[in-house]
Amino acid sequence: MTIRSLIGATAATLAIATAIPAAAHDLGETVTPHFEKAIPNIPGKKLSTLIVDYAPGGASLPHNHAKSAFIFAYVLSGEIESKVNDGPTQTYRAGESWYEPPASAHLVSRNASRTKPAKLLAVIVADSDEKELTTTIKQD
Repeated sequence: MTIRSLIGATAATLAIATAIPAAAHDLGETVTPHFEKAIPNIPGKKLSTLIVDYAPGGASLPHNHAKSAFIFAYVLSGEIESKVNDGPTQTYRAGESWYEPPASAHLVSRNASRTKPAKLLAVIVADSDEKELTTTIKQD
């Protein structure tokens, strides 16, 4: 099984799963948690997945990720612009992915299109006792 078919199967499974109520934000994003489970062979770690839906022109506020959170992001549809830490702003299209190391600053995360929606799957491995996976960066 390839990573693409695995992600496709995971996305299809998530799409038919009973969703936890989504959190809407003012900038045109909706975050829907789908799965969280302790990793049985890695004590003290959990795996979480969520879907981020971006309306046309939608964006996430700049945020920090938890010190223990390793994140794999996969674009399900549309195009997403992302900037992590001091890296360049990059555009990822459906079927493309990136990762974010623990304690990253996610400075740009937005739909690259002003006319079409975009959707992202985030897979997160973090400490089991980690309560906040993201914290908004205060803008002065």
